[in-house]
Amino acid sequence: MKVYRTDEIRNVVLLGHGGSGKTSLAEAMAYVSGAVNRMGKVGDGNTISDFDKEEQKRGFSIGTSLIPIEWEKAKINVLDTPGYFDFVGEVEEAVSVADAAVIVVSGKAGVEVGTEKAWDLCDKYNLPRMIYVTEMDLDDASFRQVVETLRGKYGKVIAPHFMPIRENEKLVGYVNIIKNAGRRYTDIGKREECEIPDYCMDYLQQYREALMESVAETSEEFLDRYLSGEEFSVEEIRSAMRTEVMDGDIVPVAMGSNIQAQGVANLLSDIVRFFPSPANRECVGMNRKTNAIYEANYDFAKAKSAYVYKTMVDPFIGKYSFIKVCSGVIKGDDVLYNADTDAEAKPGKIYTMLGNKPVEVSELFAGDIGAIAKLTTTKTGDTLSTKNTQITFAKTEYSQPYTYMKYTTNSKGDEDKVSQALSRMMAEDVTMKVVNDTENRQILLYGMGDQHLEIIASKLASRYKVAITLEKPKVAFRETIRKKSDIDSKYKKQSGGHGQYGHVKMTFEPSGNLEEAFTFEEKVVGGAVPKNYFPAVEKGLQEAVLKGPLAGYPVVGIKATLYDGSYHPVDSSEMAFKTATIQAFKKGIMEASPVLLEPIVSLKVTVPDEYTGDVMGDLNKRRGRVLGMTPVNGGKQVIEADVPMMELYGYCTTLRSMTGGRGIYEYQFARYEQAPNDVQEKEIANRAAEE
Repeated sequence: MKVYRTDEIRNVVLLGHGGSGKTSLAEAMAYVSGAVNRMGKVGDGNTISDFDKEEQKRGFSIGTSLIPIEWEKAKINVLDTPGYFDFVGEVEEAVSVADAAVIVVSGKAGVEVGTEKAWDLCDKYNLPRMIYVTEMDLDDASFRQVVETLRGKYGKVIAPHFMPIRENEKLVGYVNIIKNAGRRYTDIGKREECEIPDYCMDYLQQYREALMESVAETSEEFLDRYLSGEEFSVEEIRSAMRTEVMDGDIVPVAMGSNIQAQGVANLLSDIVRFFPSPANRECVGMNRKTNAIYEANYDFAKAKSAYVYKTMVDPFIGKYSFIKVCSGVIKGDDVLYNADTDAEAKPGKIYTMLGNKPVEVSELFAGDIGAIAKLTTTKTGDTLSTKNTQITFAKTEYSQPYTYMKYTTNSKGDEDKVSQALSRMMAEDVTMKVVNDTENRQILLYGMGDQHLEIIASKLASRYKVAITLEKPKVAFRETIRKKSDIDSKYKKQSGGHGQYGHVKMTFEPSGNLEEAFTFEEKVVGGAVPKNYFPAVEKGLQEAVLKGPLAGYPVVGIKATLYDGSYHPVDSSEMAFKTATIQAFKKGIMEASPVLLEPIVSLKVTVPDEYTGDVMGDLNKRRGRVLGMTPVNGGKQVIEADVPMMELYGYCTTLRSMTGGRGIYEYQFARYEQAPNDVQEKEIANRAAEE
């Protein structure tokens, strides 16, 4: 592939609901542009984008793919993203390096929750956008309905500039609203002029009027000409639209059929024509040596810098770090410095990626997207620059995973293999993490949802040949006491020679501080227990609180006071007093009205207004206490509640089901509270059965 200058590059992310046709659109783009000579199908598992075995097996995208396309003397870096919400991290990676977005909407399914989320992402990252309506070759597809729904949601910015010509419920051509002319498809990617059918005229007039109004608003001169009834030329309309699209004042709507590759050539031309090159976008980092702001702004004349936005680790093709060049020109023989790890590397070769196929290029200009192989110390979010001009760019903010399950290996001895495989997968997937919960003797796997966790397990089996089982996790309870107890504990052992003798009298009572395990005081009078044994008593407490006598959970909120005891001048030892203390602790806790404490989290659920009743009702069923609601932009409410941690198991799936995928949540640990009696009894019985 030839080298492209910054102004010839377009970085475009495909966004939309799962199943709306993003991958088949990317495939049609590659075919129409000549990047491939045969068009694959998602159902056949042979598309460029969905190269992972899990994607082919399931028939939907799991990761973001890069497909560089050459069109009209420009290079379009197409970023094909997953539509399902469990893989939002991949979408966030792509959006962070895109300069514009095509939101893909199914002409059959219409505007869905994934469409709304795509629009919100574009707002968040300030991305110019276009709508592309797919599946116009299907009987029950409706371009008009999609446009009406979009207008109802987003207003006058929605501006169709193509509309379908359909005969016998089939897509046979289109009307170019800018040119006010009809075209009939003759072959894949080809068309010829035709008359505009009468049945298109009503909507054509509406769409063209709306488009002309938007164009007129770009300048006073245009407004005067529009009001005097003067027509704009095609070039004037396109020039005005480019300005409006880049400012976000117009969102053009095009349409076509991915399977027939109809409308795709028009879309590619629109991307080149209306979307900004990286040269029109800002990019700011920090010079680590001077702490001054570094305005990279995709200027190829400045010092070299690049941001690593994604990592691919494949057992067969190795590790690739995907980069967006932020300034300068990156070449294979450059020495690149990673300030995050204080390591230098010489790439040797620079690639662009066609799906999972590396295509070597001699250099990448500022604004271009490519990949470097075998950067062992580099991870997603790092910045590459030179040692003379050390740059750091802000790391992308990713959605946090809140769904978790515990995992166990299916074969003994596979623990290390699983751990290494998960480590490689975490290098690729920024929204998964592994937490070792030592107190409950379990390893927790976190992800964005149940499907995400299921696919992680499936990838472990298919890629790394190790199997795990996902199970409901244990909750980290605590133990404490409600009353005071007074214990006399003597440890005495004689077995020839020196014996063991330790005798303590202690009280145990609530300390009132659940943040600390215990506080220790000694009030021994007259040397009944020598001072040199006090540390042994405290060590006994430190050991005993790790595993409480009620259900084996850590003990918190205890005040232990040593007030008397006795010793033997020969047989007493630190070990004897430590053992006597542990015995006293176990007995003392059980006599002081012990209770189980459960973790409580502060939960925030963001949902559209119409779902607040259902969500609050569900939280009540989960023993949650709703604390209040706060309205936020977009007709949404943030519901705040305190909820027992154990009641949040499966909440991700329930919330999505209740809100049609529109609800999101986050939580953080707040405190421990006494669990209800029925919960305590059940947990104590479960723990007893495990022992």
